Amino acid sequence: MLQIVVVDDSGAIPIPNATVIVQWSDADRARRPVRQGVGPAGDLVLCAPRDARQATIWAEFGDASSQEAVVGIVPETASEVELRLLIASATTGRLIGYVRDARTERPVVAATVAVVGGTAATETNRRGSFVLSGVPVGVHELAVRHLGYAPLSHVVSVSRGITTEVEVGMVPDPVEMEPIVATATRPRRLEVGGFYERKYWGELIGGGTFFTATDIERRGPVLISPMIADEPGIRLGNCRLRRSSCMLLNTRVASEFSPDGCPLSLYLDNTRVRGLGGRDGQTIDDLVRPHEIAGVEIYRSAASLPGEFGGSDSQCGIVAIWTK
Repeated sequence: MLQIVVVDDSGAIPIPNATVIVQWSDADRARRPVRQGVGPAGDLVLCAPRDARQATIWAEFGDASSQEAVVGIVPETASEVELRLLIASATTGRLIGYVRDARTERPVVAATVAVVGGTAATETNRRGSFVLSGVPVGVHELAVRHLGYAPLSHVVSVSRGITTEVEVGMVPDPVEMEPIVATATRPRRLEVGGFYERKYWGELIGGGTFFTATDIERRGPVLISPMIADEPGIRLGNCRLRRSSCMLLNTRVASEFSPDGCPLSLYLDNTRVRGLGGRDGQTIDDLVRPHEIAGVEIYRSAASLPGEFGGSDSQCGIVAIWTK
């Protein structure tokens, strides 16, 4: 059991409504991080999975976050964890990115990524992605190295409490061509809502389908419902013809065990949307247009749902839409 309390940087004032993120670790597999809000007294009690051996824990509240706490899991033992939000003195941000071969677009595995002159360093995983937390605010030189590729250095700007995304294209050595680097700051609503963490772990373990604003702009749909319905295993239920399109009145999953399908729940900016397709005929396409969308998450079953979308209303899976 973990007994967690979130307080201010002095340790004297509890912080209600803060979000605690827990990454369970074991020897066999990667787990999706758990995100859960604390109570009015800033406290939270969590039970560890049976096979967990270690937990990495931190808290977030607006632009402020705590330092990471690493706790070893001892069976039948309660561990007390105090997380202090660095509200007044928050001076760090986070870098997350992807390293690929500039010629083939394949991920570069085990590339070393480091902030020059600092202590932040890591390696890319099998998908070529990396995360650097606790990077001091300011302008830094990011160095990327891998045997067989030309060394790459790139200047990045790190903002307080914000995650900056970096895409790196490494050039095989000794081919002469310019390295490719693209830098983007993530939309604030998606960052606070945990979209990017769920996307990272969901794509890593196959736990969902995710669209960013870039994906939507690339496809250029007139309405968002047909784009969602194009995904394998999803079809439109109770459709009607309107403005030359089949509107999403009730999105369903086709199942061999349930020929009529099982209705997916719909969330808009983390709020459950009800009553679509009623007497007034309102649809999701009436509520939001593709150019207004920052991200879409699709979970086809309750087994793949992250904890924040759980509940009896989501037993068949969900579609979560985030606006810009």
